[in-house]
Amino acid sequence: MPTTLRLVLAVLLLLAGAVLVVLAVLGAGGKLPRNRFAGVRTPASLRTADAFALANRVAAGPLGAAGLVGLVGGTALALGGRGGATPWVLAGIALVGTLVMAALGGALGARAAEVTIAEQTTAPAPSCGGVCSGCDLVAGCRDATGTEPDSASTASRTEG
Repeated sequence: MPTTLRLVLAVLLLLAGAVLVVLAVLGAGGKLPRNRFAGVRTPASLRTADAFALANRVAAGPLGAAGLVGLVGGTALALGGRGGATPWVLAGIALVGTLVMAALGGALGARAAEVTIAEQTTAPAPSCGGVCSGCDLVAGCRDATGTEPDSASTASRTEG
């Protein structure tokens, strides 16, 4: 591998690794502001600040691992030997490892944001409007007076 190409790949891996580590640290600490440029940016994660923070907190572990793989691979590539297949193998492993771990972190963070949004938008359980005083009343079996809901209207129709 030519020295120039090897050094360019090493610098790119080092930069990508450093950016991913910084994003992981900010995401884990909840200090990454909601934006459209960095972090887990899906429609669900961008919907609320809480969803964005949770998505980036969940993604922080795999993103940090991806950053470390990039940093180690870039360092090994920059300081490694000049000949043979070793630099190509190192570059390939570091690049694939960085991409796979970053994608895994993004997928986990996106899923966490979707679950959070789904929990926030679920409809409340049906209730009887506040006149119930027991569990059997919630089902609408009887009203607060202890009679069945339609018994008064049925009784008045049969009496008259």
